[in-house]
Amino acid sequence: MPTPSPSYTVTMRIRVPSHPRATQHLVEAVADAGALVTGIDMVESVENSLTVLLTCDCVNTPHVNEVRHRIEMMVGTKVLEVSDATLEAHNGGKISVSLKNPLRTRQDLARVYTPGVARVCTKIARDKELARQYTIKRNTVAVVTDGTAVLGLGDIGPEAALPVMEGKAALFKKFGEVDAWPVCLDTKDTEEIISIVKAIAPVYGGINLEDISAPRCFEIEERLREELDIPVFHDDQHGTAIVTLAALINALRVVDKKIEDVRIVVSGVGAAGSAIIRLLKLHGATDVIGCGRNGALGPFREEANPHRNWLAQNTNPRGVEGSLKDVLKDADVFIGVSSGNILTGDDIATMADDAIVFAMANPTPEVDPVDASRHAAIVATGRSDYPNQINNVLVFPGLFKGMLKAGANSIDDEMLRAAAVALANVVSDEQRNANYIIPGVFDARIADSVSQAVATFLKEHQD
Repeated sequence: MPTPSPSYTVTMRIRVPSHPRATQHLVEAVADAGALVTGIDMVESVENSLTVLLTCDCVNTPHVNEVRHRIEMMVGTKVLEVSDATLEAHNGGKISVSLKNPLRTRQDLARVYTPGVARVCTKIARDKELARQYTIKRNTVAVVTDGTAVLGLGDIGPEAALPVMEGKAALFKKFGEVDAWPVCLDTKDTEEIISIVKAIAPVYGGINLEDISAPRCFEIEERLREELDIPVFHDDQHGTAIVTLAALINALRVVDKKIEDVRIVVSGVGAAGSAIIRLLKLHGATDVIGCGRNGALGPFREEANPHRNWLAQNTNPRGVEGSLKDVLKDADVFIGVSSGNILTGDDIATMADDAIVFAMANPTPEVDPVDASRHAAIVATGRSDYPNQINNVLVFPGLFKGMLKAGANSIDDEMLRAAAVALANVVSDEQRNANYIIPGVFDARIADSVSQAVATFLKEHQD
C-alpha cells in the first residue's frame, strides 16, 4: 500500500465502550488498516462509553472509508464525525489582504486616501515608472490560470483551480516575501487570455502563468513576454526546468560525471519536458533524447507541433529510434515528466553504471522509487515522502524576489540558468550525497541565494 500522507489527515470523533484498553484496541484497529495514527485525545467519559478524537494520516479517500469501516467493525463502536484537515485548511481560503500602514485617525485617512493620494497619482501620471515605488506593483505578482491543466487533475475550470492558485500565492509570501494574487480566468481563448493579462499588467511587477494546457501555454507566454515590460514566467515550464537542472548539477557531482559527457533521456515533451531539454542544452548537455507517446523524437521525423519539431531537430544527435525503454538502454540520466508506472526496475537496470533517475510524475512516479534505487545510484521524485524532492517551490519565490527587487523588465534563459546554479550551490560539498542533491523546501537559504543570483545577473546584464 502507498504511504499515508498528511494530505489525507482526518480526525474521527468516535464513541467506544468503556474499557481499560479501549484506546489501545482503537489504535491497533486503525494501524491494522494501514493508517498512521498521529494523535488520540479523550473528549468525554460516561458510565458505559468513552468519546475520543483520533487523528490519523491515510492514503486517499477510499482508504479513509476503509479505516472508518474497520473501526465500526469493533463491537459497540461508532464513528460520530469525520473531519478532513486538508479541507479545513482551505475553509474560507488561505490568503488575505492586510494593511502596511495604520488607518486609525483622520490624518491617516487623509494620507492613505483622499486628498493625499491625489499627489501620488499625479506623480505616477507624469512618470509611470514611479508606480514601482509608490504602489504594490513593486512586490506583487499575478498568478494567472485558465484552469485547463491543474496539477494531475487536468481541465477542471477556473473555480476549481482557485485553491491551487491560492496555495501558490501563499508559497510566494512564505518563502519569498512576495505578495501574489490568484487571477483565474473563465476563458480558454488564447487571444482573450493575452488581452486580459495585458490589461491587468499595470498592477503587477510580474506575471506567473500556471496550469495552462499545452500547446497554448507556449504562445501565451511568448506573446506576453514580447508585449509586456514586466517578467512573464510559466512555472510549469521554467520552474520545473530550473529545479531539475539544479538537482542534476549536484547528482552529476555525486557520481563524478560531466553534463557534456552523459546521455540523457527525457520522458514527456510537453511544457515541462520542452523547457527542461532547452535548459539542459544551454548548460552544456550534448546528448539528450526526448520521448513522447510514440517514442523518441529525432531529426529522422518531422513533427507537426512546432515546439516538438524544434526538439526533434535539435536533440538526439545519434539518431536513436524506438520506444522509451529502447532508448533508455545505456543512458546515464532518466528524467520523467510524463505519467506513472511506465517503467520497471528492470528497465532502470539497462541504464549505464551510476545511473541517475528523476521520476517526477505526480502522484505516481514513472518508476517505483524503491525499485529504481536497486539499480540507480541516485533517485529523485516530485514527492515529499522520498529523498530528493524536486519541487518548483524551491525556485519561483526567490526568482521573483530577485526580479522584483531589481525592477526587471523581462526574463531570459540565461537568468534561469543562473538561478539553477545558485539553487544547486545551496547544497555544500560536505552535505551533498546520493540522498541529498537538492535542499528541502524549508531551507531558509534558498530564496535569498536564488534572489541574489538573479539580481547579480540582472546587474551584469544591464551594465
